[in-house]
Amino acid sequence: MTEERVSGPSRFEREVLPHLDAAYNLARWLTRDPHDAEDVVQDACIRALRYIGTLRAEGAKAWLLTIVRNAFYDWVGRTRPVEIVHDAGDAIDDAVDLDTPDPERVAIRRSDARVLADALAALPLQFREAVVLRELEELSYRDMARVIGVPIGTVMSRLARGRAMLRQMPSLQPVSDFLESRKQS
Repeated sequence: MTEERVSGPSRFEREVLPHLDAAYNLARWLTRDPHDAEDVVQDACIRALRYIGTLRAEGAKAWLLTIVRNAFYDWVGRTRPVEIVHDAGDAIDDAVDLDTPDPERVAIRRSDARVLADALAALPLQFREAVVLRELEELSYRDMARVIGVPIGTVMSRLARGRAMLRQMPSLQPVSDFLESRKQS
């Protein structure tokens, strides 16, 4: 038995498990449902453990997110078309700092975060996944290309188009206007 096979579970714990939050985050944005996201991540973790020997020394996060993305598309194919995957409406609760002592500030942050989450969820899947991988998971273009399975130019195009769609959404117009005014001053 090779060293890699013997150390598979410990390698999985050491290199893959630290990226479990990123895996769930991507699955949550793709499925738009926390329970479905858990199922996708569980399937992805089983696959990752099975194929830990294919993980190269660098890029465990991108490798795992690629598996999560593939598990998501397999899940969609088995369970439902992408068009009917709905957000349960509670994704933003995890993103808001509920420990903020000022209730008014908490309410404003929740409202702003919900508007942004709703806008992001409204993006077509290919643009949503590009924005999530870059802006929330902070992957490089190269790693994004590996995760999505497209050339870097396509990644950059999808990201630019996704950002442009977000800027044009009426619900985000006050934010876009604010950012523009800061650029000019």
